[in-house]
Amino acid sequence: MIRRPLLLASALLAALGLSACKEETAPQTTAKSAAETPAAGVPATGSPAAESFHWKMVTAWPKNYPGLGTAAERLAERVKTMSNGRLTIKVYAGGELVPPLEVFDTVSRGTAELGHGAAYYWKGKVPAAQFFTAVPFGLSTSEMNAWLSKGGGQALWEEAYAPYGVKPMVVGNTGMQMGGWYNKEINSLDDLKGLKIRMPGLGGEVLSKLGATTVNLPGGEVFTALQTNAIDASDWVSPYNDLAFGLNKAAKFYYYPGWQEPQAVLELLVNQKAYDSLPADLQAILTEASRAANQDMLDDYVYHNAIALEELKQQGTQLKRFPDEVLAALHRESAVVLDDLAAQSELNGRIWASMQAFQAQVSQMHQLSEKELYNWR
Repeated sequence: MIRRPLLLASALLAALGLSACKEETAPQTTAKSAAETPAAGVPATGSPAAESFHWKMVTAWPKNYPGLGTAAERLAERVKTMSNGRLTIKVYAGGELVPPLEVFDTVSRGTAELGHGAAYYWKGKVPAAQFFTAVPFGLSTSEMNAWLSKGGGQALWEEAYAPYGVKPMVVGNTGMQMGGWYNKEINSLDDLKGLKIRMPGLGGEVLSKLGATTVNLPGGEVFTALQTNAIDASDWVSPYNDLAFGLNKAAKFYYYPGWQEPQAVLELLVNQKAYDSLPADLQAILTEASRAANQDMLDDYVYHNAIALEELKQQGTQLKRFPDEVLAALHRESAVVLDDLAAQSELNGRIWASMQAFQAQVSQMHQLSEKELYNWR
């Protein structure tokens, strides 16, 4: 029989502790060695990349305030998810840890690693910061993003903040804003004289040149100031945020266009030493999460502004356009204010020259494209 020799051979091999199957000759990984082998992309315990960081973020916004406060919370969630919990951020609303207008100083000192606000709030400390929120009659949202990322603006921004140990990043944009809420109509330049208005940044300086008195108030104080006639008028943001604050119940005239803020950058302030302490992958995660938050906020405002504007109109808000005479004067004085700011320092001069050159470069294309589309659609 042919089968008997084969059975005997198999028995002999078994007795010698060998296998007749060639496919089983490869060494087998033990359960212990498999458990000790880290999965691809997962840092081994004790490696530098596995270190976790727990940071604080102070903001200039009321807690969970639509668009602004919620954006800070979403950024923290995004960073936690992207880093698999290795970088967590506790968000503090304006006033919880420090007042809203002290965010920059807090990050500079290292009391908090991160801040979320608008650059023109710190103009008393860093005059050049005003360029990096909004410039009257200046760059649009897409143009500002492009100037910062491609036109040299980011490097200039970092240069302005470097003496304070702060690294800035774009973390959002509200898009073009409205001209503000007024308790009296603006029919001529004379109506601006003596007007007490909350307007931060360069727009406030322009109005001051035309006879208005400007004050800088955190957003949470605007409603009460308008309602009690402590101020006659105020800009804030646009329908989405203005409706949330109920500003239509404190003033009835809602002016446009938002000449003072054709767009408004929100910034993430990062303590430079804290940033340098992060491994490269967490630095990249923070940077890319900030870029994603920028687009997320813009989408948020485009969507919700349209809805909120209709609601404001239904509640009796009177939309008003600034007269051409007023807009022409505002445009003229804006050029004076910006030239004065540029003359204050060599750095300011370089920032303004760069921004102007970029605006001239992109304006022709946008005259042919976006402006024509808006005029016809």
